[in-house]
Amino acid sequence: MGILKRRKCCLCYSKDLSLVLKLHETPPANEFVSKDNCHKEQKFYPLDLYQCNSCFHIQLCDVVDRALLFEKYVYVSGTSPVFVRHFEKYANDVSEMIALSSDDLVIDIGSNDGTLLSFFKNKGCRILGIDPAEEIAQKASSNGIETLSLFFNSKQAKYLLESRGKAKLITANNVYAHLNDFHDFTQGVKDLLSMNGVFVFEVSYFVDVFEKNLFDTIYHEHTSYHTILSLKPFLEQLDLQLFHVQRVDTHGGSVRCYVQHVGGPNKLSLSVQQCIDYEIQCGLASNKTLMQFGNRINGVKQQLVTLLSDLKSKNKRIAGFGAPAKATTLLYHFGIDENVIDYIVDDSSLKQGLFSPGMHIPIVSSTVLKDREQSPDYVIILAWNFSKPIIENHRYFLDNGGHFIVPLPKLEVVT
Repeated sequence: MGILKRRKCCLCYSKDLSLVLKLHETPPANEFVSKDNCHKEQKFYPLDLYQCNSCFHIQLCDVVDRALLFEKYVYVSGTSPVFVRHFEKYANDVSEMIALSSDDLVIDIGSNDGTLLSFFKNKGCRILGIDPAEEIAQKASSNGIETLSLFFNSKQAKYLLESRGKAKLITANNVYAHLNDFHDFTQGVKDLLSMNGVFVFEVSYFVDVFEKNLFDTIYHEHTSYHTILSLKPFLEQLDLQLFHVQRVDTHGGSVRCYVQHVGGPNKLSLSVQQCIDYEIQCGLASNKTLMQFGNRINGVKQQLVTLLSDLKSKNKRIAGFGAPAKATTLLYHFGIDENVIDYIVDDSSLKQGLFSPGMHIPIVSSTVLKDREQSPDYVIILAWNFSKPIIENHRYFLDNGGHFIVPLPKLEVVT
């Protein structure tokens, strides 16, 4: 297991790539370790962002082995009430748009714990989940959401076509950010999709990353950072049509893409060209624009590091809240380590008792915030996209004199 150095664009295969952002190298963002393994060194990998000068796709060229990243995955959707509500609305919106019936097959690739599929199951649809994380897939199946533990590709699609038939709806949420071989994956989706079917995927939208300085969403699991400018022509290569685009607020800003076979039943929406026009207006068709991104990130870093240094000089205790993958990028690039943060609170039982990637900061339950002796003075919300519900659910911490620090998109101290 190791790293692959890619030398051409993963969408159009052009070799004309430009380095546009260099972040601090890190271990894999979800490579948490047990106490017994804290003495072992973890491998660090480059975190450099490139842009293709032909199709303008934004990507990592240092690709960490997918099995290393996903077979022991510790993120589950169902632990977040925000995501449960998001997926419920998602299922309702999509069902209404494509008129799903109870006999239709819905396949979710990267189905995780089956949260999204559970809502399609409630509508009477036939469902199937696909996810490479073995333990999560097994648990989903035991909870009534049949899930195959495998990496989806065109070969697996042929097997599924023979055993399950064509799917009316295929979903893949935050999977398009993780892929190494886009062409093989998408060919598999095309082969498995019925002629009147729809492929729907959500992915972090680079417009939001760029405009809001959300650099911490860049980590090794995410090999690609998407724009409609690049996605539309890529899909057309495979005789697929991107017919509708919808911006949603998950992960700080994402885009939901609706795709059909060329000649499919759905009319082309104005939303597709509107997104492309705005991306060009933002300057995302030029690597010169992205090269300025690093300067803005350094400005945010200076603000936060100055605040934390001032608090430590006053002997204030500081903790983190949330141990998402993005926290690894933020902590390393900003140089916020175990000398600054005593521990990280996380509501996921899969992470509690473990230690953060590389820095080995302990992950603990939120009950420590109620303990007068262990409770910190300040808590940095590393899962900043959930800052509102985190603050609402732990208002007692504020009532007891504590302070929350929200680092992104804009530095804010909540008292």
